[in-house]
Amino acid sequence: MSSRYVSIALAALAVASPAAAKPPHNDHAPVSAAQIAGAVADPTREPANRALDAGRMPDAMLAFAKLRRGDVVADWGAGSGYYSEMLADAVGPRGIVYAIGVAANYDAKAWAPVLAHHDNIRPLYVPGEAESLAPASLDAIFAHLEYHDLYWSSAKYHYPVRDVDAVLRNWFAALRPGGRVVVIDHAATGGDPRETADKFHRIDPARVRADFARAGFVLDGESTALHREDDPRTAVVFDPKVRGHTDRFAMRFIKPQR
Repeated sequence: MSSRYVSIALAALAVASPAAAKPPHNDHAPVSAAQIAGAVADPTREPANRALDAGRMPDAMLAFAKLRRGDVVADWGAGSGYYSEMLADAVGPRGIVYAIGVAANYDAKAWAPVLAHHDNIRPLYVPGEAESLAPASLDAIFAHLEYHDLYWSSAKYHYPVRDVDAVLRNWFAALRPGGRVVVIDHAATGGDPRETADKFHRIDPARVRADFARAGFVLDGESTALHREDDPRTAVVFDPKVRGHTDRFAMRFIKPQR
């Protein structure tokens, strides 16, 4: 396992440690269009990741996130770092990106080149039951194609049954006032969220809005950049007919200033 892997015992400390020393996030300049373009064009990005750009439109999604230089960001469900490396470039050397994931799914080989070129990424891969963010430690949480998995469980893939309201309470507490959560996910059409997550790996956008409102967040913006009229929302997202071309929504929520 890579030396950058962080154990459960250190995870909370690692997430919390920058909070006291770091200036408030609103003292930082917004990430510019040029800086976003530079993050997407970074020559160290893996070719396999670049191949996904056309369908994922990372330039539009990073602009939508309204990041600031120096932000501390949690990339929730980071996978092999597709967005982590671009987020790391966007927030710059004074920023930090915590790549959050399930320990059993950590792929050291896939992460090695990402970590080699981004000193400000901190992988925090722990058992699903231990995924928790420290209070007042973050400026933003970025959840790309992962929110529906809060309603999904799998013994095979080490995803526990989660209390979604408890997760969002943790996210709310983890953000500084004015902090943001960006959710990008495959759209479903109604139905029980656990059933649609299990059957289709999708989530109803209305469910997401309701979940975040209940947790105290305010909807701050939506993007239709990834909307696809030709996706009936009735196929599992891994179906070759729709994979990479699903109807997806993007929402930005804010923790109110108090």
